[in-house]
Amino acid sequence: MINPIQLRVLNAIGWITLDRPQALNALSLEMVRTLAAIFRTWQSDDAVTALLIDSSHGKAFCAGADIRFFHQVGTQPPQGGSAALEDFFTEEYALNHFIHFFPKPVITLLDGIVMGGGMGLVQSGPQSRMRVVTERTKMAMPEVKIGLFPDVGGTYFLSRSPGSIGTYLGLTGNVIDAADALYCGLADVFIPSPKIDALRTLILHTQGQEVRSAVREFGAAFAPECAASHSELARHQSTIDRHFGFATVAEILSSLATDSSAFAQRTLGVMQQRSPLMQCVTLEALRRGAELNLAACLRMERTMVRRAFEHAEVLEGIRAVVIDKDQRPAWNPPHLQDVKAATIAHFFEPAWPVHAHPLRELV
Repeated sequence: MINPIQLRVLNAIGWITLDRPQALNALSLEMVRTLAAIFRTWQSDDAVTALLIDSSHGKAFCAGADIRFFHQVGTQPPQGGSAALEDFFTEEYALNHFIHFFPKPVITLLDGIVMGGGMGLVQSGPQSRMRVVTERTKMAMPEVKIGLFPDVGGTYFLSRSPGSIGTYLGLTGNVIDAADALYCGLADVFIPSPKIDALRTLILHTQGQEVRSAVREFGAAFAPECAASHSELARHQSTIDRHFGFATVAEILSSLATDSSAFAQRTLGVMQQRSPLMQCVTLEALRRGAELNLAACLRMERTMVRRAFEHAEVLEGIRAVVIDKDQRPAWNPPHLQDVKAATIAHFFEPAWPVHAHPLRELV
């Protein structure tokens, strides 16, 4: 069996290469456990001064979690509560939290697709991270497309994006490019993909805390190629804020419907394809996440994901998008006006006593 993660230490740099190309580096439980073990090991290893995470191929850094696996185990009894699902989400969220507080610099080369679980790996750790994007970067939290919500800390980092951009990204699941990622604080440095090998060489000759500043200085020459003026989100910031600042999904859709601009009408069309229920759940989660720390957000998401598989909206979304590929999910309920406040509230009701929550020890 091919190892989906390659590990090595070169010149005091711990190098993690995601190597599951046929699945666009989608995270399996095995991969989550390998990453958690190596982060724990390298945290206490004085011979490792910084980490570099990249991909073995340029198409994707990490396309998310293995949602085929979710469908396989989620459709087996007991619905929503299989041990494999429980372990995956508990251990993935715990890894996201561990990376957030990792004390050594973590450089991530986000060349290609970065979505879902891949975002969870790179959006944590504001004091140590350095997220490098290229012209091939395609970034998103697309969970609402499959009847889920932006998890892996998404309720934390999206709710801290400028203005209402995080709400826009969470409710549409839209893909953004490098300029957008830099504009809304989801990336740090732009490097053209042909220069990535030169960047790797630089990193391997720079140790300790200096590696972050070295990467930033290397990227300074390319900053004009990916300025804020190139960002669609920057151009439409005021429009996004005007429509996505409302308290309910119904109000957001009504506001978009009154705007004849191409951007607003395109956004409206996208939202009308998404799960009405999970858009409402996502909006509520982002509102709550804005007031919580990362640990509390992850605990909330862990409860929500249990409820999501119990409800099975996510299983229908995965079926339509990935399994049968008919792109015609039968959302439940199918219309926004049929979404009940009590159904939304149930996603946030405790699935375990406080003392038994699987992420109770996170702080």
